[in-house]
Formats: sequence, C-alpha cells, structure tokens
Amino acid sequence: MSQIPIWRMVVLAFAIAPLVYYLVAIVSALRFFLVERKRKLSAYFPPVSILKPVRGVDFASYENFRSFCTQDYPEYEILFCVNEMSDPAVPVIQRLQAEFPTRRIEIYSGAQQIGSNRKVNNLALLTKNSRFDMLVQSDGDVRVAPEYLREIVAPFADSAVGVVSCFYRGIAEKNFWAELEAIGAASDFFAGALVADLPGSVTFALGASVATKQSWLAKIGGYEALADYLADDYEIGNRIHKAGGKVLLSREAVWTMYPAQTFQGFWEHQVRWARTVRLVRPASFLGLIFTHGLPLAILGFIAVPSSAIGFGILGAYLFLRLLMAWVVGVWGVKDPVLARRLCLVPIRDAIHFLVWLAGFTSNRVKWGETEFEIQDGKMKEVAAGRF
Repeated sequence: MSQIPIWRMVVLAFAIAPLVYYLVAIVSALRFFLVERKRKLSAYFPPVSILKPVRGVDFASYENFRSFCTQDYPEYEILFCVNEMSDPAVPVIQRLQAEFPTRRIEIYSGAQQIGSNRKVNNLALLTKNSRFDMLVQSDGDVRVAPEYLREIVAPFADSAVGVVSCFYRGIAEKNFWAELEAIGAASDFFAGALVADLPGSVTFALGASVATKQSWLAKIGGYEALADYLADDYEIGNRIHKAGGKVLLSREAVWTMYPAQTFQGFWEHQVRWARTVRLVRPASFLGLIFTHGLPLAILGFIAVPSSAIGFGILGAYLFLRLLMAWVVGVWGVKDPVLARRLCLVPIRDAIHFLVWLAGFTSNRVKWGETEFEIQDGKMKEVAAGRF
C-alpha cells in the first residue's frame, strides 16, 4: 500500500464513499420502515382543512382530486385554489361538488400576489378561508389512500410535532422520461431523506404532501413569509424545525403523477430541482458528490492499478446501488414504477450526474413559462430580454 501513489488512494477513497453511503441508506430505510410498520396509530382526529393549490389538469386529475373526498376520517374540508376561474381544473372540482354534496368542497381564485411563488400565494388565501387549525396541503397531482388523513395527522397527538410530510409513489404514463423521473425520486431522493432522518427528525419537508397547524405557521410568519421562496417545502419544514417543532416523515406514502414529457422537459425539471437544492443547501449539494456512485466507480476503475479491484468496485456499485434502490423504493415506499423498471437505475444515475453538474452553472430556474433568478433562496422574475 505504501507504494501506491497518493492520488490513486484518494481516487479509491472517492470511489468507495458512495458504497458506504448506500449501506447507510439501506440501514436507514430498514430502521424507519420496520419501526413505523409496527407502530399503532394514536386516536387523534382533529378536524382538518385540506389545502389544494392546483393549476391545470393531467391524465388523472379527477381520480386524484376524488381520492381526497373519500377519506376515512370524521371531519374535514377540501379547499381548492386556482389562479383563474377559467382553469381547466374548475369543471373537475365542480363535478366533485355535485358528487359529494355533504362535503365542504370550495374553489377560490384571485389570490393576492404577496410573492413570486404563486403556489404559496394560493396557500395563503386558502388558509385565510380554512375553518380548522390542522392544515394538510398537497399538490394538484397527488392521489391518496382512504387512510391518508388518519396517518398524516396522528403524529400531531404529540404537541411537539410541527410538520409531517410524505414519501410519494409514482404513477407514470408510458414514457421513458416520465418513468426515469419517477425512478429518481424513489431510488435516490428518498434515500437521502431517510439518511437525514437517522437522528429521528429531519429538518425539511417533502413537498408532495405536508401537514402542519396554523399555530405552528404563525410562529414562522405564516405562508406569507414563504411567498418569495422557490423551495417552500424545505422552508416550511426548516423554519418550524428552528422554531422548536419536530419535523417527521410519515410511513404513509401518497401517489404523484408523472405525465409523458420530452427530454427537454425532463432536463429542465431536474435541473430546476438541482439548482434549488444548491441555492438552498449549498454544502449539502456539494456533498452529493459522494452519492454519485457510477461516475466515481468508473473513475476508480480507471485509476486503480489492478483490474480485479477495478471490476470489484464496479460490481459493488451495481449490487449496492440496486439493493439500496430496491430496499428504499420498492420494499419501503412500494413504488410500482421502480419495481417494474429497476434496471434503469444506472442509466438514471449517469444522467443525474450531468444534472448535478448543471446545477452549478446558473442561479436561474424555469418554472412553467417564466424564468426566475434565485437570490438567497428567493425568486425574482427575470424580465424578457434580460441576459
């Protein structure tokens, strides 16, 4: 070993680091799901206001919206908000109002533009019109099981709990890029969240579905304080954590939709997420280099003096990476897309390394048809023609 050049040893250490991370993620997933699946729910059923900012419809909007109307829960209301009443989602919501006349299902629009993030503006309007202290927000493309509210609300029996958020399973149209995006969340993103949860409480929320209380929101300035931030899910979890609240992950996963898309759409969405993480958590984003097993394994294969060691590193990457993906995404979260397309994980890893690199190239993100520059986590719309 003393005759091996230092640079080779450094490269070898870099190549091994992701393998250690994969093992930690596997242990984290086993710990979380084995414990949570044995836990009995507390009998805690406060009335709930479900907040749903929506924009447009996708291939399953009716089924998604309807899943919130069939909850096995004593008392709750569903409040939708659209940017304009001409939004295609409005007729779908009106259909549900007719189908469930005894359920309070309301539609709001015209939220005050208190910040650049329209979703948060809409959440602020919905909160003002909500009847209950317990708030559960979810994206428009989310679908839930009948026990969803019971699961996500139960931890709040402990008054120290400030936020609970959910993993999400993919429902993807038959499209390569849609499936690849679903695979990334289930096989990689959730692994990082579970590792962060090892101390027993994370410091951020996962955005598909987030539960909190108005009393906790008041401590951080309400949704109004988040209206200029792109990563509102991160902010609400992190700020309530700093205010002394526990931030928990729920064992109850929801479903989220992945519509068919082009490579450009896939790339722009992935890069937006990468740049958001870099701008919000720069040290964590830089540290992600140690989770990129494929490029580091290839680098190790090239650098080590022995082909046997090189092939061993590549084989260890493939085995541990697929094992982590299976334990976290298939066994843990029960993602059907990943279960069906597990073999695509290395391809996703190769592309995601390029996405990670692209995350360093700019402070701008594209959201819909609008481009924003991110400064200190806040969004500022870029005027047309500005370079």
